[in-house]
Amino acid sequence: MKVAIAFLSIFMAAGLTMVTVYNTLVDARSWGANIPASIQTARDYYSHVDPRRFYLIVGPPTVLLGALTTILFWKDAVSMRLLFGASATCYALIVLLTIFSFVPRDLILFRDPIQEHLDEIRAAASQWSRMNWARTLLGCAGVLCAMRALDLYYTADH
Repeated sequence: MKVAIAFLSIFMAAGLTMVTVYNTLVDARSWGANIPASIQTARDYYSHVDPRRFYLIVGPPTVLLGALTTILFWKDAVSMRLLFGASATCYALIVLLTIFSFVPRDLILFRDPIQEHLDEIRAAASQWSRMNWARTLLGCAGVLCAMRALDLYYTADH
C-alpha cells in the first residue's frame, strides 16, 4: 500500500511539474508577447475558467500525498525518510510560492485595469515567468528525491 501511495505522489507531482513547464513555455510567453493586447487576449481566454483553480485543487493533495509517503516510510532507512521528507517539503514550498507569489501577480495580470497599470502588468508578467522556473525546479527536485527514495526501497533488503 505504501509503495502505491509513493507512486501516486510521484505521479501527481510530476504532472503538476509538467504543467508549470507548459505555463512557462506557452502561457507566460503568450501573455507577455504584446502587452496590452496579449493580456486582454489571455483575459478573454480565461473569462470562464480561472487557471489558479487548477493549482488550488491539485496542489494540496500533492502535498498531502508527499507527507503521507514520508510518514508511511518513516520506519524504513533514514535516507528514504530524508528523501521523502525533502520531496514533501518541495511540494509544500510550491504551494506557498503559488499562494504568496503567483496569486498576487495573477491578480495584477488578470484583474487590474490594463491601461492604468501597464508598467505593473509588464513587471508582473516578467516576475511570473522567472518565478515559475523556481517552481518548476522545486517540482523536479521533489520528484527526483521521491524517485531516489523508491529506488533505495527496491534495492534494500526487506
